[in-house]
Order: sequence, then structure tokens, then C-alpha cells
Amino acid sequence: GFIKFLFVFVFFIFILIFGYYFIKENYDIKNTLSSLKNDFFSPKHNVSVLLLGVSTDINTELTDTIIVCTYNPNTHKAYMLSIPRDTFIGENKNLAKGRDKINSLYTRSGIDVMREKAEEITGLNIEYYAVVKTEALIDIVDAIGGIDFNVPIDMDYDDVTQDLHIHLDAGNQHIDGEKAEQLLRFRHNNDGSSYPNSYGDNDFGRMRTQRDFIAETLKQTVSFKNLFKVGNIIGSINKNIETNLTVFSIIKYSTSAMKIDTESISSYQLPGEAKKINSIWFFECNQEKTKILINEIEKEIDE
Repeated sequence: GFIKFLFVFVFFIFILIFGYYFIKENYDIKNTLSSLKNDFFSPKHNVSVLLLGVSTDINTELTDTIIVCTYNPNTHKAYMLSIPRDTFIGENKNLAKGRDKINSLYTRSGIDVMREKAEEITGLNIEYYAVVKTEALIDIVDAIGGIDFNVPIDMDYDDVTQDLHIHLDAGNQHIDGEKAEQLLRFRHNNDGSSYPNSYGDNDFGRMRTQRDFIAETLKQTVSFKNLFKVGNIIGSINKNIETNLTVFSIIKYSTSAMKIDTESISSYQLPGEAKKINSIWFFECNQEKTKILINEIEKEIDE
């Protein structure tokens, strides 16, 4: 029955982990046990991952979602910090152009430069990154059979240049992969209306919806009903995700990550304000407020 399957599954994972460490330590049993103890039973530092959502509908890759996810493997707490895609990263405001928005950096300079810029803005040590393309998002959500989610407002938008058509009703509903893409890319309706100010207008509302949906996806992915869908989920992740997370790093944090408190994942947005710079709308980060916020939330997940 299920108990037997679970026992075999856990035993198989244990053998894989032990075998990996045994080979890594040149078949020395003493060093193997020592490494296992240090990685799985000793305190670990907070780990941060830069999560990029990239749309591939047109010829260029647009970075629609930029979120730094930080997890404390000792307290099993985590938080998400959104970086607005229009964040100004240029050096000279008088010469500011559209390319000085952070969402152009991945396409122009690659993920390593993007990660370094995110570190500079947040002051965090961001070890890992994961670039999730549109196709991967659709596959992952469909692999677990969809997500139950409360859509905050009616969404009605069409953009023929991107072949993007968003038509969702407000309220609790089952979101499949196609609807997930619509939900996460929505900014405003065809008539110009958007999220209410109380929720967070335009990009601010969009980032809040993105964080809430990611948190709900994580919560439902690790639920009991999805245990037998692990193969489908891994297959979806492998296809359209660019990441520097290695087998070792995944194994290292896997036992702790299984205990993550999905109900208490907190979410924040980079402090700052939207303003015109050289006649172009940007989001300008407030470095002082960012430093204070990061200190506060790092302290919160450490307790």
C-alpha cells in the first residue's frame, strides 16, 4: 500500500544521498558521515534565489517577474521581495533610456550580471538563480493539476503584438497553466483601469498577485495530493528553466525545505517610488528604506 511505497521512496532517496556523498568523499566512510552531519544536521545560513519570469511570446525575451526569494533552513521561514521591472539601474539620469530599466538587463547582459545587480540593489548575498520561461510556468501548473486561487479583480486585456489575451473573472477558481500566464502578466484592462490603489495599482498590484500566486503554488505543490506527481513536476522544471541549482545544493537543502511553513511565507516590494527620469517613467529604489526593510525581515525569519 501507500506506507510501503513511502518507505521504499524515502529509502531510495537516502541511498542516493549517501551514495553521492560516499563518491564525493573518495569512498571514505568517516569523511562521508562527517559531511552528511555538517550538511544535514548543522546550522545552515540563509539562502537566496533570484527568480525571473521571462515571457517568450515575441522575438525578444521580456523579464516580467523579478523576485528575490530567501529561505532560512534553520527556522523554515521564507520571504519574497519583488523588484519592479522598471527599476532604474543607469549611472546618468540625464542620459536615461529604456535600456536603463532592470528588466532589459537579462536579455542584454545575461543572468550573472542580472544577479549581481539584484545583489547590489538589495544588499543580499544571492547564491542561486532560476529563470522560468512562459512554457515552464504553464507546464508546472498543469503538472500538478492546476492551482486554486482567488483572482483579485476582473481582468480584460488584449495585446495583438504579443499575442496576449487576458480574460479572467474575479473570485476563487481553478487556474490552469494558460490562465496562470494571463494572471501573472496582467497590468491593466483595455479601458485603462487596473488594480485598486488599496491593493496596489498597475505594476505594484501585479507584483503582489505574482507573489501571492507563487506562494499558493508552492503550498499546493508540496501538499499530500501531489506526492505522486513528483515525476511530472521534475520533468516540467527540467524543460524550460535555466538555473545554477546543482544536484548537491538541492540535496543539501531538501530535508529542511520539506519542513517549510508555507502558511507564513511573507512578501514585500522593494521600497521606492515611480518617477519620470529624462522624460521616461522609472521606478527609483530608496536605498536607505531598502536597507532597513531587509534588516527587519531577515531578523524576522531568523527568529
